[in-house]
Amino acid sequence: MTLAEEYRALKEKAVMGTVAPGSPIAVRGKDRKEYLHGLLTNDIRSLIPGRGCYAAWLTPQGRMLTDLHVFDLDDMVLLDVPVQLSAATLQRLDRSLFSEDVQLSDLSHVLTPVWVHGPVAAETIQKALAVSAPDSWLDYQNERLEFGGGSVVLVRVDQLGVPGFGIYVDPAHEADLRRALEAAGARQVDPATIETARVEAGYPLFGVDMTEDTIPLEAGIEDRAISFTKGCYVGQEVIIRVLHRGHGRVVRRLVGLRLAAMPSRGAKIFAGDREIGWVTSAADSLQLGPIALGYVHRDFVTAGVEVSVESPEGRVSAAVSERPISPDGR
Repeated sequence: MTLAEEYRALKEKAVMGTVAPGSPIAVRGKDRKEYLHGLLTNDIRSLIPGRGCYAAWLTPQGRMLTDLHVFDLDDMVLLDVPVQLSAATLQRLDRSLFSEDVQLSDLSHVLTPVWVHGPVAAETIQKALAVSAPDSWLDYQNERLEFGGGSVVLVRVDQLGVPGFGIYVDPAHEADLRRALEAAGARQVDPATIETARVEAGYPLFGVDMTEDTIPLEAGIEDRAISFTKGCYVGQEVIIRVLHRGHGRVVRRLVGLRLAAMPSRGAKIFAGDREIGWVTSAADSLQLGPIALGYVHRDFVTAGVEVSVESPEGRVSAAVSERPISPDGR
C-alpha cells in the first residue's frame, strides 16, 4: 500500500503498527498496588482486575523519569514502559523496595506487544482471536485470552484518535498472531503512517516530546496521568504547588502547530524576533499538511496565535493549534 492508502486504512479500517516500542514488567506480591500507588502519579490503589491507567513516575522535583501504561491483571500488575528505559526502570523499582511483599520481573522475553489501530480494530481482533468484540471496552480495559495454545493479554489504549488495542503475546507465537490479524483484515503499515496519526492526535511520547526535564503539566498529560484525589506520591508537592499557588501556570506548554513547510525536530519557534520554543515532532499530514508538536512559552499557547518556525527554506509561518490538531488551527 502507498502511504496515502495506509493512512486511509488507519482512519477507516484496521492496521498494525507500534506508536512507541514498550517493554513489559511484572509487579507481583500482596503489596504490589500499595507500593506502586506511592510511587506513581495516578490512583493505582483503586484499580480492579481488568482495568488500568496511564501514569508517570516523577523525581522529587516533579520532573519525569518515565511514563507508563499500568494494567491490573488480578495476579499481577503489568507495567508497559518505554523500551529504552526498561532496564533502568526495573532497577529503580527494585531500589525503591524496602519491606514490601513485592516481586519484580522483566517479561520482555515472554511477552511482546502487537498493536492494532482503527475504527474496525475491535472487529478485526474478534475474528483473529475468536473472542467477543471488545468494541465497548473502556480505555485501559484488559483481559487474558487464549491464542495458539497459550495465553495473551488484550488491552485497549487509544493513542491515534481511533480505537487502539495491544495484544501481548509470547514471541514464539507473534508471527502466527500477525498472520491471524492479517487474515482478519488488518495490514502492517509504515512507521511514518503511525507517526503522522500520532502527531495529528497530539499524543506525546517520552523521549521525544517529553524528557527528564519535563513536568507533566508542561506536556498537558495531567488529565490522563495524574490523580488529584490520591495520597502522596513522589513529586506531588511540586505538582500541587504549581496548581494551587501558580494556578497551573508553567513556563512552557506542548502545543500543536500547523505550518507552511515541514520543520525538523528541534527547530526553533519564534514570535517576531523572540525565540519562544522548539519543535519536538513533525509530520506531513495528508489531511492537514505540515504539522508539528512543540513547546512554546505560556504567553503563546492560545489556539490561532501566529508564530514562525525554522525550516530548511528559512523561517516559515505557523499557527498554534490545540491538541488534537484541527483543520482550522484551533
